[in-house]
Amino acid sequence: MNSDYNEKVKEMKKLAANIRINTLKSLTNLGFGHYGGSLSIVEILAVLYGGIMNVDAKNPHWEGRDYFVLSKGHAGPALYTTLALKGFFPLEEIYTLNKNGTNLPSHPDRLKTKGIDATTGSLGQGISIATGIAKALQIDKKSNRVFCIVGDGEINEGQCWEAFQFIAHHNLNNLTVFLDYNKKQLDGALDEIIKPFSFEEKMKSFGFDAVTVKGNDIEKMYDILKVPRKNNEKPLFVILDTIKGQGVEYIEKLKNSHHLRLTDELKREIEKAIKDLESEVE
Repeated sequence: MNSDYNEKVKEMKKLAANIRINTLKSLTNLGFGHYGGSLSIVEILAVLYGGIMNVDAKNPHWEGRDYFVLSKGHAGPALYTTLALKGFFPLEEIYTLNKNGTNLPSHPDRLKTKGIDATTGSLGQGISIATGIAKALQIDKKSNRVFCIVGDGEINEGQCWEAFQFIAHHNLNNLTVFLDYNKKQLDGALDEIIKPFSFEEKMKSFGFDAVTVKGNDIEKMYDILKVPRKNNEKPLFVILDTIKGQGVEYIEKLKNSHHLRLTDELKREIEKAIKDLESEVE
């Protein structure tokens, strides 16, 4: 690997650490929130915003930009931190998360927050929005790319599967879909809610190219995404094998970490994790 590649990977790893640190700080400042699902998507956000997406923090609505839709909108805190670290708004603003008068509500709102392309939070709808954006770009013969993260609990919603069928049928290979496969949802373990099946096989049967990668493998994710899909290639579906609460061992081990209130014990464990992470990026 050449030095430029190695430096890019190093930068993305550092960005991921800073996203995790500051997401934890913003949620801890608030005192409650969606810790688990925010922490499981940190690395893919670092890859997208640190190495893949063509965006302009000074001109968020630039027509030449790539689009990102966080369909699992409850993970908004991680996205806000990412946008702040990339210069869309001051980092200090993350401490207004979900407070009166904030521009950073609990779930993304494109009318409030710079850099947000779609208002999400009603599960199943973000993937449909991303599909519509991708189809419009395809019709207009534009080269912008679209990226969307869906949750593994979210795809209990039938609307997701309608969107997947549409994507494959119209060969929207300008859209890459990521599944945050952290194996837990609001009501418990994923395999306790819906009988498990192979997401990779299912998406291939729909007409996607599908691949499974470790959700914290920044180098592998970057390699998969750095070259846009060619016209004759199928849309790409990436199953991210993640851990809910990634980076805080205490949260990782909880049976339910979808939404947590800050206890003294949780605060101590988070402070310990932040200290360890900060030592890594110094």
